[in-house]
Amino acid sequence: MAEIYGERVLQKGLKGDDVQELQLRLAGFRGTLIDGDFGAGTELQVTKFQKDYMGLASPSGVVDRATFLAIDEFAKRYPIDFGGKLRCPCGTCGGFGRGVLKGVYVPGGEGQERHHHYEYPGVHRLILWASRAVFFYLRDEFKFQFSSGYRCGVDNQKQKRTTTNHMGKAVDFEPIPKPGETNRDDRDNCDAIRGRIVELSNAQIGWAAKNRKSLEPSDIAPSWIHYDVREYEAPYLDDRFFCKDLAALDRVLPIKV
Repeated sequence: MAEIYGERVLQKGLKGDDVQELQLRLAGFRGTLIDGDFGAGTELQVTKFQKDYMGLASPSGVVDRATFLAIDEFAKRYPIDFGGKLRCPCGTCGGFGRGVLKGVYVPGGEGQERHHHYEYPGVHRLILWASRAVFFYLRDEFKFQFSSGYRCGVDNQKQKRTTTNHMGKAVDFEPIPKPGETNRDDRDNCDAIRGRIVELSNAQIGWAAKNRKSLEPSDIAPSWIHYDVREYEAPYLDDRFFCKDLAALDRVLPIKV
């Protein structure tokens, strides 16, 4: 029987679907593998959220009712607009791909996610929750806007692209320029933001490690932040982790504990 998120207090040593959902929602607070096993990494996620977002002087690392409700509040405070730049601009796929080409790879790239042509059914929830954490942590320094989200195979053909990152596994966002800022300022800001994401969210610049959130380096993304889950292994890229609207992203459930 699946454990339903919000129906029991969560703490170190527990396992289940509700733990996996917790790990996903707190992906931007350090972050750990979404494996459903509440270990030291998940405990760190919880304590960081309790200290940094909830303002607790002595975080417990235990997900009680107050913590569940604070996670819901966090989502409401940083909503995601699925009607804007997150949608594919191709005009034919409905905004979030056609669900085609699963298991089809660029010749010579079989089994490598960066060469996978599959149009995932939406955007990965983990990367959107992790983006929310960026917007929270840097709220006093920057205002952000999404500059790109889904790009299906049709859009790639139109734009003569070969990358598959944006078929549900990635988003791009950028700091909104302040009056008087130059292009150089914009690039410097993006470098600083990437550094903070690495520090705060356990992300990596580049794609060296498996099962880590990844950021494109500045030579590829000089004036925007590209954030992706491309290096996650297949179990963590299951269709159930993808969403096409805010309700599916947040999955608000009654908190019964």
